[in-house]
Order: sequence, then C-alpha cells, then structure tokens
Amino acid sequence: MAELTTLARPYAKAAFEYAIEAKQLAKWSDMLGFAALVVSDESMQQLLTSPHFTKEDQKNALLKVCEDKFDAKGVNFIKLLAQNGRLLALPEIEVLFNFLRSEFEKTIDAQITSATELNEQQITQLKEKLAAKLGRQVEVSVELDADLLGGLIIQAEDLVIDGSVRGQLTKLSDTLNV
Repeated sequence: MAELTTLARPYAKAAFEYAIEAKQLAKWSDMLGFAALVVSDESMQQLLTSPHFTKEDQKNALLKVCEDKFDAKGVNFIKLLAQNGRLLALPEIEVLFNFLRSEFEKTIDAQITSATELNEQQITQLKEKLAAKLGRQVEVSVELDADLLGGLIIQAEDLVIDGSVRGQLTKLSDTLNV
C-alpha cells in the first residue's frame, strides 16, 4: 500500500496543480473518481493485470469506458498513466487528489454515526462545533446504528470522537479492570 501511495503521489500532485490552474477542481475530482471506480471493477482489474494485453490495449479499454466523462486533458492524463504502467494506481491517485483538494479548500468530511435520528438543528450544531474545533468547513454524512444504544460517534479523517453509550461503557470497564 505504501508503495502504491509513493507511485501515485506525483501524479495526484500534478493533476491537482493543473486543476487549480485551470480552476477545475470539482471536474478533475469527478473524472478521477469515475476512473478509480472503473479501475476497481473486477473485469477491468483482470484486463489491467493480464500479460496478454499491451499498455495500448489497456489504455484503449479504459478510455472506451470513460470517453464521455473525460475532457482532452483527462484523456492525456490517462494516456500518461498507461504509458508509465500506472493505471492500477488510479484509486490511490483519486484519494490523494481529494486529500489535496480538501486541504486547499479547507474542508473536511465527517461521518456521524448516531443511535437515533438527528434533526437539522442538531446536525447544524454538530457541524458548527466541529468547524470551530478543526478550523475547517465541515461536510457531514449521518448514518444510523441502533447497536450504539445511545450517543454518537464522529469520524473526521484520523479524528474519532466516541460519545456513544457503548463507547462510554467500554471506557468505564477498561478503567475498572486496570
């Protein structure tokens, strides 16, 4: 995994720098996201790892699937990746590109897992408090999990705030067992 990240980083950075210059961050994020999904498909994986297909065949197959989603610069990017044998790195390139984008735009995605339905006011309050804590604009997605018993778990990149009843009981149990 670390090796793939190392291989993907210069491509993600180059795509990101171009997207900033062209003022097309969202467009490039969409193109890379679509290409990453295509490359992650089992059939495409078989084609891209098969010794029976040349780099040219692989490039043509990927471009055939993605042709209506890519502009000319996106097509050139795919051609460069194919030429250098890096098509399989597209999912990691997309992850790194989106990380650079969120850093640039000072945004962060947070996943809130709740035991009960949250209303809009509660979600807004959580977004405001997270934004103040993290110093970034926060986009949230909410998921329900009745197994939590009560409370919330908030995940934003590597930050995890476990305010669930289960989490609190586990913490109490660990403290008592020490």
